[in-house]
Amino acid sequence: MIALEPGDAGAFLLRLGPIIDAAFGRPKAILALSAHTLAREPVALAAAQHEAVYDFGNFDDRLFSIRYDAPGAPALAERIASLVPVHRLARGGLDHGIWTALMYLYPQADVPVLPLGWSPRESPAALFALGQSLAPLAGEGVLIMGTGSITHNLRRVFANGMHDAGQPEIAESKAFRAWMLERSHARDWDSLLNYRKLAPHAVDMHPSDEHLLPWYVAAGAGGRDAAPQRLHESVTFGALGMDTYAFGPDAQALMT
Repeated sequence: MIALEPGDAGAFLLRLGPIIDAAFGRPKAILALSAHTLAREPVALAAAQHEAVYDFGNFDDRLFSIRYDAPGAPALAERIASLVPVHRLARGGLDHGIWTALMYLYPQADVPVLPLGWSPRESPAALFALGQSLAPLAGEGVLIMGTGSITHNLRRVFANGMHDAGQPEIAESKAFRAWMLERSHARDWDSLLNYRKLAPHAVDMHPSDEHLLPWYVAAGAGGRDAAPQRLHESVTFGALGMDTYAFGPDAQALMT
């Protein structure tokens, strides 16, 4: 619903694109890992052109009229194949986890995008290692973007009703988000990689954890030496955390 109801998170993402451009230059391409493009093994969707995929149902009909026709990045798929084992498909499509973010970051849809499918069966440690392997891309002008939700239990969201996006945050979501922030500031990677056992209400906030796992790929690309920086925090519908993090030694350049 952020595509129709931007809220604080959408307003932040609209500001973030120009901030990225000013700090680092406009990305040559975006490598996008989403909770909704999943596969048994890594697969790059290396089409020359993408369009928005409407991979959802029972939401506002207006969502199906939104377009995001971004160019693809086939050459980036070749570069990724030199870094990690990956399948390459000449197919396109940006799932809603990708285009709902990019429509604010880069509204003109003029930055090439390469979706990378990944396996939700992998552990946070394995996905962190994947990110470490992809780290050279950041120095080549590629923005590595992981999207999901810092807290994501749709049963709770639907139980509370979706009529009020501004309803108060539930205590479980607040505790989990605070833990992620504290452990990030401390660079406590051992705890972060074992979040499911150590974080408060972890299984409640992520009954399945595909909406958090892209965080670990981006974190791995940033490396262990720099503390993850929370650039934005907000919650919608009381239980969906919309926090945005940046990773790597230059992440503070994006702080506003």
